[in-house]
Amino acid sequence: MRDHLSILLSLCIASLLAQPACTLHSRHRLKLKQLVGFAWKNCGSPDDPAVMKTLSISPDPISVPGNLMASATGTTSVALIAPVSVNVTLEKEVAGFWVKIPCLEEIGSCHYPNACDLLDQLIPPGQDCPEPLHTYGLPCHCPFKAGDYTLPQSEFYLPDIDLPFWLTNGDYRVQGILGANGKELGCLKVSLSIHST
Repeated sequence: MRDHLSILLSLCIASLLAQPACTLHSRHRLKLKQLVGFAWKNCGSPDDPAVMKTLSISPDPISVPGNLMASATGTTSVALIAPVSVNVTLEKEVAGFWVKIPCLEEIGSCHYPNACDLLDQLIPPGQDCPEPLHTYGLPCHCPFKAGDYTLPQSEFYLPDIDLPFWLTNGDYRVQGILGANGKELGCLKVSLSIHST
């Protein structure tokens, strides 16, 4: 379980988002088998202080379970100090239309008023950050100092990941918006396809 959390957390921090995938806990689940068609882009205004510079994941499609290579760079010109909010919009393509998935059991299109609390729940303060964050000196708790953050090319093993039953085969778009004090700090959009059984 710790390896599973470290993988999710590494990708969450690298993308400067505390994604809701970190809090999946539905009773009805399906196993994620493969992700295909990964793409990402910054979706905020040009003057947002927190931006992703690079994000690379291979192979594509991603096999789960299997090995994953990932690297990322991002920057923030302001410190990210609690409370840092995250607004997540999750959409699924249905018959050629994008349908917004509502927030159910903290999964879906949800508002998280303080992502710093989520990080503290995953890794209690005082514990070392999981690998590879620890090796590269990347933080896993607020505050995140202003500056550049780099996750060099790193290998992960992805175990089977449980998903709620309503997250079945299809194409998805996820958008996460970081905010603090009523202001947008950054926005990231990710597209992927899910194949589950």
